Amino acid sequence: KINRIIIGGAMAYTFLKARGKAVGNSRVEDDFMDKALQLLDQAASVGCEVMLPPDHVVVRKLEAGAEHRIAVGDIDPNWQAVDIGPMAAREFSEKVVNAKTIVWNGPMGVFEISPFDQGTKAIAQAVAQATGKGAKSVVGGGDSASAIQQLGLQDKISHISTGGGASLEFLEGKKFKAIEILDEK
Repeated sequence: KINRIIIGGAMAYTFLKARGKAVGNSRVEDDFMDKALQLLDQAASVGCEVMLPPDHVVVRKLEAGAEHRIAVGDIDPNWQAVDIGPMAAREFSEKVVNAKTIVWNGPMGVFEISPFDQGTKAIAQAVAQATGKGAKSVVGGGDSASAIQQLGLQDKISHISTGGGASLEFLEGKKFKAIEILDEK
């Protein structure tokens, strides 16, 4: 059973916009707005908490050294989110540290450009801390795995997969042709 889903990174802005929040120029997949609302309703119907960032690091233009600020709640026009804010990093980390099972796929922001890596660092450290307390942790996806490697936390995670979306599909129970062939032999 999934008790909680934490959504950060670019995906969060589709969900926030679906909930009626202003997201400025943040990346949004408008084609998935209905699906986002459906997923939020489905999670609520089974008692699964969905956490979205209450604050964001925003820029007018994404580049190294860009002027940035913290937006709480709505994001102004002409600004785009590039990381979760410090409040989100704190709230998300507190939940992650106390989790027993963690599946993490995708960074919390544009972690390749400092200082937009702070949310991803906070979550990575929280996953490592939870694992140290006995949690089982799976980090999936090239970007998340890369962040874990850059932070030197690879030995503090139960399993790191570079499979990304395929990792999630496997956890969902999807059958893969290559595995089916092996099962037949």
